[in-house]
Amino acid sequence: MTQEYLAALLEHLTDYGMEVVGAIAILLIGKWFSGRAHDLVLRTLNRLPRVDDTLKPFLSSLVRYFVIAVTLIAVLSQFGVQTTSIIAVLGAAGLAVGLALQGTLQNIAAGIMLLLLRPFRVGDYIDAEGIAGTVDVIGLFTTDMTTFDGIYRSVPNSELWNRNVLNYSRNPTRRLDLPVGISYEDDVEQALALLLEHLGQDERVLPVPEPQVLVTGLGDSSVDLTLRCWANRTDFWSLRFDLTRNVKLWLDAAGISIPFPQRDVHLYQASSTPGTGESEQAPISTTKKVTSGTLGPDHEESE
Repeated sequence: MTQEYLAALLEHLTDYGMEVVGAIAILLIGKWFSGRAHDLVLRTLNRLPRVDDTLKPFLSSLVRYFVIAVTLIAVLSQFGVQTTSIIAVLGAAGLAVGLALQGTLQNIAAGIMLLLLRPFRVGDYIDAEGIAGTVDVIGLFTTDMTTFDGIYRSVPNSELWNRNVLNYSRNPTRRLDLPVGISYEDDVEQALALLLEHLGQDERVLPVPEPQVLVTGLGDSSVDLTLRCWANRTDFWSLRFDLTRNVKLWLDAAGISIPFPQRDVHLYQASSTPGTGESEQAPISTTKKVTSGTLGPDHEESE
């Protein structure tokens, strides 16, 4: 009796052990094949010039996850679980899984919408209400970015889909506005002509629309001018930095000053009139308080 029991147990262990070995083999082969399929699809898409770079990592990842899902179903089938039963269980648990993975499913849906509508592509510099950087990869769940100072950033797709996106790389040209102030004692017409002449001599400034130098305000300490021109997106920042330096040199060479913000302060001394009890104020001095200032605004972003 004992020998028959041991023989039956050994037979069951042998059969079950073979199923376990087969399942492990299927799992390893499926994992290897999923990676190979991912690389094969990616290489194939890279050979097709018409396929957008944004779609390549997404489609290759989709194929990889599909192979993994098929592998898991095959492993369960190895243990005697029917495929129809698996589908029924997944259907029954779909609602619960959907609620538990609500955020993940939102990221998948947002990633699909980003790929379909394409508000940005790989290589674009974007700013989504504070989330700024160059787009490296748009994945199934997250978008990988690199900030302007070289820091890696991973952002859930739903975060980008639910925000307003500024794409600094979509249009080929950008408008450049550079403010500068001159003294009230200087000749405004001379300054306008001088800056416009030098602005038109820079090859990076596009002739259409025509560059302009405008009087945009009368400040407390200066006449506010604005240099306005259009440039190619790739020349924008180099042109802005060079103009900021050259404007100072051009104005200095012409004897036109860039004033600092200043305020006149008048001091009075109170004195009383005998017999009346009333006080009089007499000016004792006039001083001028000068504070430091800067030329131009801060930079809004760097590509």
